[in-house]
Amino acid sequence: MPKTRVKICCISSTDEAKLAIQYGASAIGLVGKMPSGPGIIDDELIHQIAKSTPPPIATFLLTSETDSNAIIAHHKKVNTSTIQIVDALSDRQYHLIKEELPNVKLVQVIHVLDEKSVDEAIEISKLVDAILLDSGNPNLATKVLGGTGKTHNWELSKKIRENIDIPVFLAGGINKDNVNQAIEIVQPFGVDLCSSVRTNGQLDESKLDAFFTTLI
Repeated sequence: MPKTRVKICCISSTDEAKLAIQYGASAIGLVGKMPSGPGIIDDELIHQIAKSTPPPIATFLLTSETDSNAIIAHHKKVNTSTIQIVDALSDRQYHLIKEELPNVKLVQVIHVLDEKSVDEAIEISKLVDAILLDSGNPNLATKVLGGTGKTHNWELSKKIRENIDIPVFLAGGINKDNVNQAIEIVQPFGVDLCSSVRTNGQLDESKLDAFFTTLI
């Protein structure tokens, strides 16, 4: 079984991007405008970090836009290699995004709440390039769309992974103490983390080192 890939999210500077890559990240997450959560930076900085990140490292734009045309417009400001859609795409017009941005990968976030999340993931997996399973809740008055630092029911995530044919990223409370258990249960393509490798909001080299040293 190949080593699980790691995406470090909430990157806020070119220096943080370099540090994450130095320790082994194969992807970085760049957080656009959100209703809540950590790591939000402006589009100009997202563009700057994405432009300075060397291939084959993937750069993910996290967008809370829920309309395909708005997502296309957001991406054209930043030019990342990947779009991570953190809320439900209201019009389900994924094909419009793919037609307009044929070289950009689409990753849909599914917030794993219950069995309905499994059905949603299976349906949407036919329309995107990867699924990312997280612990937010878009049903709250102020939507929580990631960065919770909380785990969810990994058995549901396992069920999703077993029933779809595209890569699955696992997010939500992943840290050095539980990452190997999470991988054993879910067997994701990659894991995604933010708060567990930070101190006072800043990427912490010692925590990165501890995480990657622990990772099987």
